[in-house]
Amino acid sequence: MLTRNCLSLLLWVLFDGGLLTPLQPQPQQTLATEPRENVIHLPGRRPHFQRVKRGWVWNQFFVLEEYMGSEPQYVGKLHSDLDKGEGTVKYTLSGDGAGTVFTIDETTGDIHAIRSLDREEKPFYTLRAQAVDIETRKPLEPESEFIIKVQDINDNEPKFLDGPYIASVPEMSPVGAYVLQVKATDADDPTYGNSARVVYSILQGQPYFSIDPKTGVIRTALPNMDREVKEQYQVLIQAKDMGGQLGGLAGTTIVNITLTDVNDNPPRFPKSIFHLKVPESSPIGSAIGRIRAVDPDFGQNAEIEYNIVPGDGGNLFDIVTDEDTQEGVIKLKKPLDFETKKAYTFKVEASNLHLDHRFHSAGPFKDTATVKISVLDVDEPPVFSKPLYTMEVYEDTPVGTIIGAVTAQDLDVGSSAQVVSGCILTFHNLSHFVIFSPFMFLTGNPLLTSRVNILINVLDVNEFPPEISVPYETAVCENAKPGQIIQIVSAADRDLSPAGQQFSFKLSPEAAIKPNFTVRDFRNNTAGIETQRNGYSRRQQELYFLPVVIEDSSYPVQSSTNTMTIRVCRCDSDGTILSCNVEAIFLPVGLSTGALIAILLCIIILLAIVVLYVALRRQKKKDTLMTSKEDIRDNVIHYDDEGGGEEDTQAFDIGALRNPKVIEDNKIRRDIKPDSLCLPRQRPPVEDNTDIRDFINQRLQENDMDPAAPPYDSLATYAYEGNGSAADSLSSIESLTTEADQDYNYLTDWGPRFKVLADMFGEEESYNPDKVT
Repeated sequence: MLTRNCLSLLLWVLFDGGLLTPLQPQPQQTLATEPRENVIHLPGRRPHFQRVKRGWVWNQFFVLEEYMGSEPQYVGKLHSDLDKGEGTVKYTLSGDGAGTVFTIDETTGDIHAIRSLDREEKPFYTLRAQAVDIETRKPLEPESEFIIKVQDINDNEPKFLDGPYIASVPEMSPVGAYVLQVKATDADDPTYGNSARVVYSILQGQPYFSIDPKTGVIRTALPNMDREVKEQYQVLIQAKDMGGQLGGLAGTTIVNITLTDVNDNPPRFPKSIFHLKVPESSPIGSAIGRIRAVDPDFGQNAEIEYNIVPGDGGNLFDIVTDEDTQEGVIKLKKPLDFETKKAYTFKVEASNLHLDHRFHSAGPFKDTATVKISVLDVDEPPVFSKPLYTMEVYEDTPVGTIIGAVTAQDLDVGSSAQVVSGCILTFHNLSHFVIFSPFMFLTGNPLLTSRVNILINVLDVNEFPPEISVPYETAVCENAKPGQIIQIVSAADRDLSPAGQQFSFKLSPEAAIKPNFTVRDFRNNTAGIETQRNGYSRRQQELYFLPVVIEDSSYPVQSSTNTMTIRVCRCDSDGTILSCNVEAIFLPVGLSTGALIAILLCIIILLAIVVLYVALRRQKKKDTLMTSKEDIRDNVIHYDDEGGGEEDTQAFDIGALRNPKVIEDNKIRRDIKPDSLCLPRQRPPVEDNTDIRDFINQRLQENDMDPAAPPYDSLATYAYEGNGSAADSLSSIESLTTEADQDYNYLTDWGPRFKVLADMFGEEESYNPDKVT
C-alpha cells in the first residue's frame, strides 16, 4: 500500500500540472488530459460562462481497509493550477465521512483517513472538494465530486448460512446419485482478487460421498449402500476462499445423511414349523395362536400378508395380520371336537404387500412355514339333538297335556354316548301367542349345563266373530242409478286367522225384503254396497240403515251383524258430492255458494249506482238553484246604449254574467260605445260630489282598461229592480223627462237603504256636474 501511494505521489510530481490521477480508474470514468470548459455559477447572480484551464482531474481514490498503522493513512492529493504555492488557496472537503473519517490539509490538499475502515460495512465514500480564495472566501474552481473506495483484504471466512444440513438418499442407490447442494457465502469483495472465490471439499464422510468443489453438490460415491447395514452418515464439508490456496480462510458445516428404506429384503420365518395347542372348547372367531415372519425393511416395505395354503385344516382356520406387530393371528372358523379329530397340519405363506420391481431378480419375496395344531380334550356339556325345537298347541289345551319332547347326548361319559330325554307339558291356560321357552340339561361332575330354545306356537281357537274393520261414512247421491257401488267394506277378526281364512258378506234376512240397497260379496274378504233404486230424495228420507251380516270360515263358524248408516246427499252430474247438510235442502236448486255470492255482489253494486245517481241529481238541482239565486242581483246599471233595461237581453249576452269563463276565451273587449249624448241636466249641488265623481271616473277607467271586465258599467249594487218592484225602475232610459225635471225628494220615503241616494239627489241647489259616461 505504501508503494502504491508513493507511486501516485511520483506521478503527480512528474506531471506537476495539477493533475491527480487514481491508481485504478474505473472504465466508465476516464481521465481527461486536455483542458475543457467549465460552467461557473456565482452565488447570488446569474451564471456566466468563462473559459478556464482544467485545474484538477480525478475520479476515485483507494484506501486500504483494516489499516492498523500508527499514522493516518494517506489517500491522495488535491491541487489546483491557480495555486501558485503562495498560500492564497484553501482546499475544503465535504460529503460522506468528511471530518470524521477523512481530513484534508487546507494548504497542501493532502487527504488522509483518520480511522480504520471496513469494506463490508461501507464499500465507498462520495465526497466533494473545492478550492477557494483564502482572503475573499470565494471559490476559485467549481465544486467537484470524487469517490474514495475501500480496497478489500481477505478478512472474512466463508460461512454456511443454512447449516447444519439434513439430507436423505435411498439405499442401494448407484454411484453419483444426487444427495444435496450446500452453499457458503464470503463477505469479501468478489470483484477484487480471490478473497471471495470459494472451493468445497469433504473432510469427513469419505469414501461414501463426494462433493463438487465449485457447485457444492454432494453425491454418493459407493454403490449399493445398505440401510440395514448402516443407516446414518455424518459428513463434514469445508468451504475455503482464495480458490483453496494456502493462506485462504475456511468455514465448515455438517451434513447428516440418512439412507431411506427400499423393499430389498423378503420376509423370512425364523423357523419352519410352529406348534400350537388348542382346547376343543375354544369359541368360533377366537385367536388360538400367533406366528411371525421377520422383514428387516422398514415402514410399508416391511408390511406382511399371511395366507393359509389350501390343504388340511384350511376350512377350519383363518389367519389375519396384526398391523401393529406384523404377526399372523390364527383364528378358529369352525368348532373343534377332540372326539372327532385330535390334530391338524397346514402351511402358512408370508409375503410383502409392496414390491419393488428393481429387486425381483433377487428371488421371490415370500416364505412358507408349517403349522401343527393339537386339539386338547375338555369336559363338555350334553349336546341337544336340534339347535331349536318347534312345537304347536291349541290355546284351549288342558293343563298337564304333553305337547312334545327334547333329547340330548353326553359324549364325555365313559366310552359310549349317553342319551337324555325330556317332555314339555302345559302349565296353565294359553292364549294365541308364540312362546320361546329355554330348556336346560345338567350332567357330569362337576355339573355342565346345556341350553336350547323351544318355539311353542299356540294355535288359535275361533272364538271371536268378524266385524267391519273401520267405521264407514257412506253417502249416496240423490241422482244415483241402480247397480252403483257406493262403498267398499272389509272385515277384521280378533282371532289369529290362519292362512286361507275367508269372510262372507250378505244382507240380514229382514233387510232383504224390498231393499233400497244390497251387498255384493267380492269373494276377496271385501264387499260392495250397491244401490237398488233409481234416485233418492233427502226430503223424503235423509238416512238409511243397512244391516250387513259377516261370517268367517273357521270352526266353529262365527258371524256378526253390523249396521251401516247411509246418508243421502246432493251431487252434481259427475257424482261429486256437493252437500249433505239438512239446511242445504232449502237452498235454491242448481245454485252453488259461489253463484249466490256473485248475485249478492251484483245487487250491492246496483244499489251503489242508484245511490250515486240520486246524489248527483240532488247536487245538480242544488247547483241550479244556487245559479238562479246568483242571477238575482242588487245592481244599479247604466248602459251606454239605449235599450229595454235589465230585461232587454238583446243588447248583450247575459250568459257572460252567469259564466265568467266565457270571457277568458277572448280578452278583447267587445263593447260598442255609442256616441255620447249630451242632455242638459239640472241637479242641485251635493256635498262632497267631487269625491264621488273622482271615484266614478277611476272605476270607469279601470273597467275600460281591463280586458276581462264584463260588458257593462257598474255604479253601485242595490236590490234587484225592474218590473214587479215596489220602487219601480230607476233607469232614466224610459223616463220622459230630463234629469233637470226630476224630483228626487221621494227617495227619502223609501227607507234607510236609499238614504245615501236621497242625500245625493235631494238638494235644491243649482248644480252643473261634469258629464260622466
